[in-house]
Amino acid sequence: MKKFRILAVMLVSALLVSSLASCGGTSASGAVKVGILAPLTGDVAQYGIAVSNGAKLYLDEFNAKGGLQIEYVEYDEEGDPAKAVTGYNHLVDQGITALIGDVTTTPTLAVVEVAKADNMPMITASATAASVTYDAESDAVNGNVFRSCFIDPFQGTKMASFVQEKLSAKTAAVLFCSEDDYSIGLKDSFVEQAGRIGLEVVSTEAFAKGATDFQAQLTNIAAKAPDVLFISYYYGDVALAAAQAKEAGVSATLIGADGWAGIMEVLTDPGVIEGAYYCSGYSSDDTTPAVQEFIKSYQAKYGEVPNMFAAQGYDAAKVIVNAVQKAVDAKLQPGSAEFKQAVIDNLKATSLDCVTGHITYDEYNNPEKDAVIINVKGGVETFWGKY
Repeated sequence: MKKFRILAVMLVSALLVSSLASCGGTSASGAVKVGILAPLTGDVAQYGIAVSNGAKLYLDEFNAKGGLQIEYVEYDEEGDPAKAVTGYNHLVDQGITALIGDVTTTPTLAVVEVAKADNMPMITASATAASVTYDAESDAVNGNVFRSCFIDPFQGTKMASFVQEKLSAKTAAVLFCSEDDYSIGLKDSFVEQAGRIGLEVVSTEAFAKGATDFQAQLTNIAAKAPDVLFISYYYGDVALAAAQAKEAGVSATLIGADGWAGIMEVLTDPGVIEGAYYCSGYSSDDTTPAVQEFIKSYQAKYGEVPNMFAAQGYDAAKVIVNAVQKAVDAKLQPGSAEFKQAVIDNLKATSLDCVTGHITYDEYNNPEKDAVIINVKGGVETFWGKY
C-alpha cells in the first residue's frame, strides 16, 4: 500500500508538471505555442485567410529546418470584435506565449485592450490604425503590440503626396466610412497632408457602415469635378462605389490604400477602376529574390499567387518567431512573464530582411519600410514601383 501511494503521488505530480508545461507556452512535445487570430469566415475572410496562410507557410518552413518547433493554434473570429476577444482568451487558455493577429483594425483594437493586461507579445499583419500601437489619449505606446504593415497615417500621407507629385493632381475628393477606424484614419491623414502640400480637397463625403448605395455622395463629388477620388475603405465596398462612381459621372482618377487588395476578385467589370492607383505593402511583380521565392513557395502550398495580406502574414510570423527564438536561446521558460517581456524586447530590436522589405521599428512599434504603388492597367493590377 505504501509503494502504491508513492507511485500514485509520483504519477499525479508528473501529470501536473505536464499540464503546467502545456499551459505555460509549450506543448507536450516541447514546442512553443503561438496563436493565430484571424477572420476565416465572414465579410472580411479574404484578408484573414491570406494572413493565416502566409503565417502558416513561414511557420511550416521554420519547423522543417529542425531545432526549435513552433506549434500554432488558430481561432476564427469572423471579423467580429467581441468574438476576437473571445478568441484571444481561448488561445491564452490553450497556452500560447505570443500572438499573430488580429487582422482588421476594429477587432485588433478590442484584443489590444486585453492583451496589454497580459503583456502578451502581439504582432498584426494588417491592422493599420495608428491607435493599435499608440494610445493618443494617454500618450503611451502599447509596448507589447507590433505590426508588419505600415499605418493609416503613412498611407494617407503617401497617397496625397503621390497624386500631387506623380499625377499632377490639383484637387481631390474623399469618400469614407464614418463608422470605421481604418477608413477614418486614412481620410484624416490624406486631408491633413493635402492641406500641408496645397492639394485642394473639394469634397469629403461619408457613408455608414454596411451601406450599398453611394449615389448621393458620388453625385456631390461629381459636381466638384476633382482630379482624384480617394476611396478609403475595404475592397468590397470600394468595388460597389467604383461602379456607382462611373454611373454618377465621376471622371476622377480613383485612388486608395491597402484595403483595396483583393478588389479584382470581386469586380464583375474591372473597367470601373481602370487607371486607379492604390498603396500596398507588396506586389507579386516585384523582382526582388525574397519576393519571388515567397511566391513560388506559396503557390506550391496553396495553388494561387499570394496577395499583400499573405506576404505581410508571412513577415509577421518571421518577425515574431525570430523574437521567440532569441528568448528560447536565452534559456527562459516559455509562457513566463520573463519570457514574454524578452520576446517584446526582441521585437523592438528587430532588423530583418522580409518579403515586404527590411523591417526595423520606430518608437511607436511601427515598421520602417517603403510603400508599393499598384496601378490598374488594362484590367490588371501592375507594379508601378516603390514610393
